[in-house]
Amino acid sequence: ALNCTNRKDSNPCNKCNNCVAINDASFMDLIEIDAASNRGIDEIRELKEKVGFLPVQGTYKVYIIDEVHMLTSEAFNALLKTLEEPPSNIVFILATTEVHKLPQTIISRTQRFDFKLATKDQLREKLTHILKKEGVKFEEEAIDLIISSSGGSFRDSETILEKVLSSTGYEKDKKVNVEDVTTVLGFADMQLVNDLIEYTYKGDVNKAFEVISISLD
Repeated sequence: ALNCTNRKDSNPCNKCNNCVAINDASFMDLIEIDAASNRGIDEIRELKEKVGFLPVQGTYKVYIIDEVHMLTSEAFNALLKTLEEPPSNIVFILATTEVHKLPQTIISRTQRFDFKLATKDQLREKLTHILKKEGVKFEEEAIDLIISSSGGSFRDSETILEKVLSSTGYEKDKKVNVEDVTTVLGFADMQLVNDLIEYTYKGDVNKAFEVISISLD
């Protein structure tokens, strides 16, 4: 959005040259750094040296530091000096799932945006759109099982769906069902679970072990 040349109500147009380049990962002024594997002071010093260069394609040079909580204390201290007086055309996006691990000195110099988990309706809409686009038939119960297993994550739900479709060989005449999803997720059949609970409650040990044996086959 910062580098879009045709923003509307602060939203990127996804059509201008900058947006197209960003979406296909060829935009030179968008740099993503994985802090889990680049967590030392040397990497941050190298970043600071490059910060001084002007943007090549856009108005802003944007640095995304993923898993920023993985940086060492020395690296955080080195980054802090840049955050205190950043160049006007530089933007840092610090992404983390463990914000409590960030030093207060870093937090106090940033704006915090908490991303919310997706709702079930949003996930259902997304997965349904993908399946229809792929021309794959599906059972609603199968979609519900994927959604409940994704923990509200778009990425996880799409990953599960991809694995399910891969296991069926993308057969367009085959309908994705609950059994397909449970097989990929490694879930036991709910009837077997109910039977196990019932036999355990009744104290029928032999029957309970039979159910366990079936579930392991």
